[in-house]
Amino acid sequence: MLIEVTGPVSAEPLHHAAHPPHSSHDPSSAVFRYHLGGKLEVAARRPLTGREDLSLAYTPGVAEVSLAIAADPGLADVYTSRANTVAVVTDGTAVLGLGDIGPAAALPVMEGKALLFKHFADVDAVPICLATTDVDELVETVVRLAPTFGGINLEDISAPRCFEIERRLQQLLDIPVFHDDQHGTAIVALAALHNAARVVGKDLTGLRVVVGGAGAAGVAVSCILRRAGVADVVVCDSQGVLGAARGDLAMHKRRLALTTNPRAVQGTLADALRGADAYIGVSGGTVPEAALAGMSPDAIIFGLANPDPEVHPDVAARFAAVVATGRSDFPNQINNVLAFPGVFRGAFDVRAPRVSEGMKLAAAQAIAELVPEPTAGEIVPGVFDERVVPAVAAAVADAARREGIARA
Repeated sequence: MLIEVTGPVSAEPLHHAAHPPHSSHDPSSAVFRYHLGGKLEVAARRPLTGREDLSLAYTPGVAEVSLAIAADPGLADVYTSRANTVAVVTDGTAVLGLGDIGPAAALPVMEGKALLFKHFADVDAVPICLATTDVDELVETVVRLAPTFGGINLEDISAPRCFEIERRLQQLLDIPVFHDDQHGTAIVALAALHNAARVVGKDLTGLRVVVGGAGAAGVAVSCILRRAGVADVVVCDSQGVLGAARGDLAMHKRRLALTTNPRAVQGTLADALRGADAYIGVSGGTVPEAALAGMSPDAIIFGLANPDPEVHPDVAARFAAVVATGRSDFPNQINNVLAFPGVFRGAFDVRAPRVSEGMKLAAAQAIAELVPEPTAGEIVPGVFDERVVPAVAAAVADAARREGIARA
């Protein structure tokens, strides 16, 4: 059995917002017609044309397969769809730019994610929208569901809860657990920054980088930059620069402050941007133009909030040599779909039990290398570039082999 997508691909009340975002429900509009009846269906991979097929698919033949798996649980990855199926799990607390809208309202987004998995990487995906926001209940539920799946893609779960949920699931399960809001964003941002640095003639590891936002994406982007050798990363939240002088930091921000801000910068975002080579915004809001004016010559600006970037591309172009956004209507779209389908495809192909830091770095390198001669208008491949998933999957699988965690 597999989850099959229908229709073309577009580039993407237990607990809900007290004041949901305004919505205009027009069933005749293209977007509502596209979603009518949902975007997924279940399709059979084997024929069922008569009694002989029935005896193989179900009783009595299926009993032989069940007994074999009972004797050797690893055979479930051979004789069921488990090895190619990922659960897309959310509690609806941080959906897109809409915030805490609840599990039912999150379902169209999770269906969209499943559609992207299938279209780009032939990975079957099942949306799982959970009616709880309790960390213990979320972890326990996913652990109990895990025998059905070869991997877990966590999606749109608010910070800082998302960090603990991912950490605990990674400890409890022997299948890949990947929070895409963190690591998909980080992988593509690193690939883009690598090529943007080449465009402006600067060394990646020597860049002064400011990350705007200390939530899920901000933490992951900062961490992957450090692992890639970028020594000078300064992170800002809504109150200013993260550093030892701040006494108001949550635990995940305190940990981040210990590994970033090597020059002990203090103050506001404007203070952090003074002399900075690159700004990566993953928090929303608006960056004042006066702050951007303090950046170094040939600066790099990534305003990745959607639909409204922290810096509009037209404004960013006045202060930066290379500009990127998360939007599809401007050049250099930093889109997670460049990463997560290939990451899971590669992990599944070698039956890796986790997605390691080395596998993430390999994925970023593979994406960057698909643009061998980057320009200001092209630092990452397009989301529909058919080379992306094979290249990322191969790099991820090779990294798993080098690290000795490939099981196939």
